[in-house]
Amino acid sequence: MDDDLVAKYAAEAKAAMEAEAARRVAEATDPEEEQRLRNLSLHTLVDTDHFVPALLARLGPVRAALDGHGGGIAVSQTDLIEGELDLVLDLTGACLSCGAAPGTLEGVKGDLEADSEVARIRFSSALLDTFDELGREFILAHGKVEFVDA
Repeated sequence: MDDDLVAKYAAEAKAAMEAEAARRVAEATDPEEEQRLRNLSLHTLVDTDHFVPALLARLGPVRAALDGHGGGIAVSQTDLIEGELDLVLDLTGACLSCGAAPGTLEGVKGDLEADSEVARIRFSSALLDTFDELGREFILAHGKVEFVDA
């Protein structure tokens, strides 16, 4: 019984957070442009000014955190693996060295890897230099993301 109640509250909290994140993103963006970007093939946008906005348009609730906290993403490396994109990303702006960065990185990775055109998301090891020692140890031990030299 207690487990059912916990699961119910967790589902309600998740739904409320997702709704609030969607509301915040909708307030800060043009919904028609976001939909247009989501409908474009990422393959056709690589090396264009529209590539990062198209990636951002594919993010879920983590997008609200990026936008709301003055951060973003940058692409450090783009490769193809069997026709799918293999990307190395960086965080930008206020997202650097933020205490919530492990969750942000996991959210970005999960959302983008859910796209059929994306094979893998990894992050630049240069990001690790923006964290203090404790933050770096934490993200390496508990972050469910991979860091590579880009």
